[in-house]
Amino acid sequence: MATWQIRSERPEDAGSVEKLITLGFGAGRFAKTAYRLREGVKPDARLCFVAEENKQLVGAVRFWPIIVGGQRSLLLGPLAVQPELRGNGIGIALMQKGIEEARRLGFHSIILVGDESYYSRVGFTRLRPDQVNFPGPVNPERILGLALLPGALEKLAGAVARAQIDEPVSANAAPLG
Repeated sequence: MATWQIRSERPEDAGSVEKLITLGFGAGRFAKTAYRLREGVKPDARLCFVAEENKQLVGAVRFWPIIVGGQRSLLLGPLAVQPELRGNGIGIALMQKGIEEARRLGFHSIILVGDESYYSRVGFTRLRPDQVNFPGPVNPERILGLALLPGALEKLAGAVARAQIDEPVSANAAPLG
């Protein structure tokens, strides 16, 4: 039985979330292509969740607005869990909460760069080679997607770009361009 609870991330959690992410990914994470998509853009606050146990953060997930070939989408990550608690379902539960909320908010798709054997547990599948193009080096076998609406992944194609820095992101907004 889980002894942790999932809740929305609060502004005062920022320092603890950053420590958890650093613990899981190290400072080298900033060199990764996915981080280029996050620069100057805030995660969607409605889609940032933490797992808490005994008033300590033990996991966190964030979803970031992105544009893929003119279509609005989300980028999942980082997903971080306290190392000694990995394998207890915290990461899966955090993702499920975020996916459920993204669907409720009207988003159509989510993409990420990660291990298919792990992320497939919540429905992510590998995208076709060259379906989406990140703005830097990414192993194409690690590009995964999840349709929140039937057929959404089939329509998702093209260059992946960060959302506009000063643009409010609405899931139901018309495609760009």
